[in-house]
Amino acid sequence: MLMSCVPVADDGEEVCANCGKFGSDTVKLKNCTGFCLVKFCGGDDCQRAHRSAAELKDKQLYSQGHERPKGDFCPICTLPIPLPTYEHSAFLVCCMKMICHGCLLAMEKRGMDDCPFCRSPILEKDAYDLTIIEARVLKKDPEAMTFLGGQYFAGQFGLQKDSKKAVELWTEAAELGSIEALYNLGTAYSLGNGVQKDEAKRTQFW
Repeated sequence: MLMSCVPVADDGEEVCANCGKFGSDTVKLKNCTGFCLVKFCGGDDCQRAHRSAAELKDKQLYSQGHERPKGDFCPICTLPIPLPTYEHSAFLVCCMKMICHGCLLAMEKRGMDDCPFCRSPILEKDAYDLTIIEARVLKKDPEAMTFLGGQYFAGQFGLQKDSKKAVELWTEAAELGSIEALYNLGTAYSLGNGVQKDEAKRTQFW
């Protein structure tokens, strides 16, 4: 059975973390050179088991999680959207979802003219209804906050350019888990847009 490289109880006795042998004049225990948490006896089997367990632990740890953010996956087909995502998808304001071009094409071939995710009518970019977006912001939708912050930052859709308002929205969106908002905040602090230039905070957000 493989052992785990974890601290053992300090009861005054030194024990091999793999086979359980107590240290003595005849059984010399060695420190774990990789982690310095446990000791093992001089047996080759114990040393190999110890290293194998440590390597397995690392493999399990570093294989967890996604290689790409959740927003990079199409919510319809669940496949990762090719990079750069903005060239291979469309951002639908009605539900704040990024839909891949493949799903949009399939929708078109089936004669559908509404959003494949929320079934709302798809609006052209110049027909975005800010009241819908603002309503989602009031409901604490981080994606809507990030999007609206971008519109204030650029002064689009009839909004007066307001970098400070953009930073406020991005800050709240970041607190709610938006990765894009974190990146935008890092950029704002790097360039001094809407906030005082701060290299330390830039590094923190990036």
